[in-house]
Amino acid sequence: MNNIDEQLELLVTANRILARESVVDAYGHVSIRHPEHPDRYILSQSRAPDLVEVPDLMEYALQGDPIDQQGRPMYTERPIHGGIYEARDDVLAVVHNHAPSVIPFTVTNTPLRPILHLAALTGPELPVWDIRDNFGDTNLLVTTMDQGRDLASCLGDRRVSLMRGHGCVIAGKSIREVVMASVYLQVNAGMLLEALRLGDVKYLSPGEIEAMTESQMSLTGQERAWEYWANRAGRGKKA
Repeated sequence: MNNIDEQLELLVTANRILARESVVDAYGHVSIRHPEHPDRYILSQSRAPDLVEVPDLMEYALQGDPIDQQGRPMYTERPIHGGIYEARDDVLAVVHNHAPSVIPFTVTNTPLRPILHLAALTGPELPVWDIRDNFGDTNLLVTTMDQGRDLASCLGDRRVSLMRGHGCVIAGKSIREVVMASVYLQVNAGMLLEALRLGDVKYLSPGEIEAMTESQMSLTGQERAWEYWANRAGRGKKA
């Protein structure tokens, strides 16, 4: 396979992994920056992630306009992806999901911080973006580039931003990185909800987060997790 074909297979596998690990259900999406055209990104047509195939993948300009729509329906929240790719040259992949264990931390003053070593790569501080702050009462969906840019501003140079009453967004330098961060963000949120019931929580220190993140970003660490998740998702012999 050439590079673009390989990247498309990886994107399909990412969709299947996120569905298999219950990070997404019928809703949520994952994209990559186009490997040959950095002013474009690739995202599935509007379809449940567990059903996405290569023919579903579409190219978009950063503003969300399709390059060749072919009559296919499109995700409404494309501005999430376009806003982040526009703001961050370093970002090559983006996930948006509504993981249930994450939502409580978007609507309370309890911060979502890593307690699990494998969640270190989500970062020491996860800001919460509230669409109501600058756009008033909406359906909470990110449907305009102004909203997408505002979300990207909240994300800043971090890997994760939470979204009040909605979910979260994860940005990174590879598809494997954002999938790993998405999976362990949800796992950590569930564990933290349980730990808070027991008493005071001891979070990972900034030094522990830095050291563990470095370990997780190694090619060996990412490939090991990816192989496991891809096999569980029925994509073990694919990219």
